Amino acid sequence: MTSTIKFIENNVCAAKGFSASGIAAGIKKSKKPDLALIYSQVPATAAGVFTKNKIKAAPLLLTKKHVNLGKLQAIITNSGNANACTGKLGTQHALQTVKHLATQLAIDPKLIAVSSTGIIGVPLQIETLLNGIPQLSTELSETGGSAAAKAILTTDTFIKEVAIQVELSNGVVAHLGGIAKGSGMIHPNMATMLGYITSDVAISSNALQQTLTQVVNNSFNMISVDGDSSTNDMVLVMANGCANNPLIDDLNSIDGQIFYNALLTVCTNLAKQIAHDGEGASKLITVNVAGAKTDKQAKLVAKSVISSSLVKAAMFGNDANWGRIACAVGYSNAGIQQNKLQIAIEDLLLFEKGMPIVFSEEIALELLQKTEVVINIDLGLGSEKSTAWGCDLTYDYVKINAAYRT
Repeated sequence: MTSTIKFIENNVCAAKGFSASGIAAGIKKSKKPDLALIYSQVPATAAGVFTKNKIKAAPLLLTKKHVNLGKLQAIITNSGNANACTGKLGTQHALQTVKHLATQLAIDPKLIAVSSTGIIGVPLQIETLLNGIPQLSTELSETGGSAAAKAILTTDTFIKEVAIQVELSNGVVAHLGGIAKGSGMIHPNMATMLGYITSDVAISSNALQQTLTQVVNNSFNMISVDGDSSTNDMVLVMANGCANNPLIDDLNSIDGQIFYNALLTVCTNLAKQIAHDGEGASKLITVNVAGAKTDKQAKLVAKSVISSSLVKAAMFGNDANWGRIACAVGYSNAGIQQNKLQIAIEDLLLFEKGMPIVFSEEIALELLQKTEVVINIDLGLGSEKSTAWGCDLTYDYVKINAAYRT
């Protein structure tokens, strides 16, 4: 059974029982918003997916422990400082943050997730952060989602938020909303990004974790800006059950599939916003791979092409250099066959069955000058497909990262 998904104007506050806030606590030198809070009226079923980088930030490690207990009620995030590679002091600061907020909200500290994003290796200005928590808590509001979305940004150029509503099989209308940050250090494998999704659906812990893991593999893990993965990345979901639907405990049930599609819609939307906002980017790149033998093969090719610096540079230069795309397909270790490969920009065929195609450079230029460039690849081997998203590689990317600490 399918259910119509409707986009609505909102974010993490779209789901019943959720509020949020965002303030400028003074952590950032720029005095821009740098402290965010998402709060549920009641403890919510929680799930999380975390960076695969072997170096992990202190707040992430603490949050992972809390998420593994199955419930969360609040998520606090600071930007401007990653609190990563800061030793025992970093762990202490993460614990202090959680304990201070727990006292302020009168909830169990184990119901709080904490995350940080920003410069690595610099001790967190903990007193500044703690002093901001009373105001952060006081300003919690059902309209505070955009403020929270703004407070988690670093080099992002715009806030990333989305909300939908969906009807479950018994007629109950449920809501999902999300905010995210990410602009640089983005690469398939849970990259430098934070994503927070809320829902009022009633769902078991195991079902929520399984759904999130599958969804992330088809959304956030399919984006690439620059090939770097961070120490702080996480995607968290809180589902508080305030929609009062019968508990979803089976992913293969009708409501299990409806929820999967709804969560995939939210995460894909946020992932594309992150890719579009890649540091210095001028356009979004979508790579569609079809004709694969397996889902794994399709993903390998899509990730290889979207991660190629040469492909990204060609897209920035509006150059229909299909050779760079073919090269990335070839080194993907996906077991492709050159004589069956087809490459196109939208519907403009460039390469087919091992041979280049004579194409109009004028039409190619027109397609490449769009704000979204679509590369279509057909492996000619099967019926599986996958999509990855990224952005072009521009001069501004180097400028931004050459002076990140200053």
